[in-house]
Amino acid sequence: MYDLAILWDWIAFAVRWLHVITAMAWIGASFFFVALDLGLKKAPNMPAGAHGEEWQVHGGGFYHIQKYLVAPENMPEHLIWHKWQSYITWVSGAALLMIVYWVGGELFLLDPTKAELSLWQGILISGGSLTIGWICYDFMCKSKLGETPTALMLLLFVILVAMAWGYNQIFTGRAALLHLGAFTATIMTANVFFIIMPNQRIVVKDLKEGRVPDAKYGKIAKLRSTHNNYLTLPVIFLMLSNHYPLAFGTEYSWLIASLVFLTGVTIRHYFNTLHATGKGPNWTWVATVILFIVIAWLSTIPGMDTYEEAEARALTPYEQRFASAEGFEDAYDSVISNCSMCHAREPAWDGMHWPPKGVLLETESDVVRHAEQVFLHAGLSHAMPPPNAIQMDDESRATIVAWYRAAKSN
Repeated sequence: MYDLAILWDWIAFAVRWLHVITAMAWIGASFFFVALDLGLKKAPNMPAGAHGEEWQVHGGGFYHIQKYLVAPENMPEHLIWHKWQSYITWVSGAALLMIVYWVGGELFLLDPTKAELSLWQGILISGGSLTIGWICYDFMCKSKLGETPTALMLLLFVILVAMAWGYNQIFTGRAALLHLGAFTATIMTANVFFIIMPNQRIVVKDLKEGRVPDAKYGKIAKLRSTHNNYLTLPVIFLMLSNHYPLAFGTEYSWLIASLVFLTGVTIRHYFNTLHATGKGPNWTWVATVILFIVIAWLSTIPGMDTYEEAEARALTPYEQRFASAEGFEDAYDSVISNCSMCHAREPAWDGMHWPPKGVLLETESDVVRHAEQVFLHAGLSHAMPPPNAIQMDDESRATIVAWYRAAKSN
């Protein structure tokens, strides 16, 4: 059974690798086309229907790009569709969410100190919330709100704040922020799949069949594309947040996430204006710095349980399995001797103020809750503790491995 944990960790690594690669491709293409669109210039002797053009240089060559608001008179044979970057990013992200937060839900998804939920209930909320988010957003865009983009964006922000707060009332801190990122990314990918691409296909079909394409389809797609542009930076932050306890390990992590959405708007507004006019508004950087300072201050408010609360917390069936396994006392002593210097509520390591990745390894309930991580990082591999901190002997690592195997064999 312990071999399955190793294989599962490598599968998660491979899926994460794919997710990062495709996300880079999607975000890179998105940023490129936004900058291209805003930098278009009118020029003499442009083809009929051309809205603007731009010259670029890259890799030793020159590129001449022209944009048509609807479509050219004749459809070219070779037409590149930018869609798969978005689709594969979402599919790989959904797979990673299932691997980490559904299969590993008892450890990473559920927080029994916030809500008494069974694993299947947590998974139902996890998956269902992503679907509901898109349905509500799509309804708003197709309503009269779609004619007032600013009001629509403000309402979307209110919904995102409400979701940030709601996730934080149910899930662990890292799961809450990750799900908020997935909630937002689902809206972005659904925009591409259900709105932007179908509208572009309608335009292409009309052109091929000799009809004049309706400009409304481009206008609708442009609205959704603009939303995606402003949501990109916050999604990246939320996807990276699980590596930083300062972001998720505080009582006000939902508020931190909410402010990050505002910083995404100020940063993108600067660059969008810069691409369009050649000069960005400097006030956006002042606003961004102020928001960042507030975020940093909020991160200092602790959100983890106290030592006494951890001692008194009832173990889940998953945790009890490891607490009652043969060799637990010896494994616990090994962890306390080698790991608790850093993975404590008040780390003893000089200059460290929060436990790495928010992982606490002080009480027995702490250790059994993170049994698999301890096994993989300090038992099977030598990833932890860092060799410049403590030289953990092979006997201690073997003790951890033996305990984990005993628990898994029960």
